[in-house]
Amino acid sequence: MTDRPRFPSAVYRHGDEPDPRFTLANERTFLAWIRTALALVAGGVALEVLGLDLHAGLRLAASLVLLLAGIATPAIAWVGWIRAERAMRLGAPLPASPLGPVLALAVTASGVLVLLAVLLR
Repeated sequence: MTDRPRFPSAVYRHGDEPDPRFTLANERTFLAWIRTALALVAGGVALEVLGLDLHAGLRLAASLVLLLAGIATPAIAWVGWIRAERAMRLGAPLPASPLGPVLALAVTASGVLVLLAVLLR
């Protein structure tokens, strides 16, 4: 075993090593959020690039909501991964993730905008 520093040191310099299964589950959760971010970006791009016969302003607004959510998700997921990993290392309760409510709001807003774009075309 090597004593090389691990990244991010703000996580690994605290507490004790948790059960590897928990660390790997935390990583899988992070990667799931990354896949979600890719889907949001792809949806935002597709909505605008396909040029559907929808109200242009509302279509653009929905696309921008999806793109902004897709851009913000990896950063929020990274912070969530750090917080969960540090909590596990310190034996503290796991913190709640802010991503669920944020993405629920973004997808709902985008859906409402697309619905209005369909109705007002």
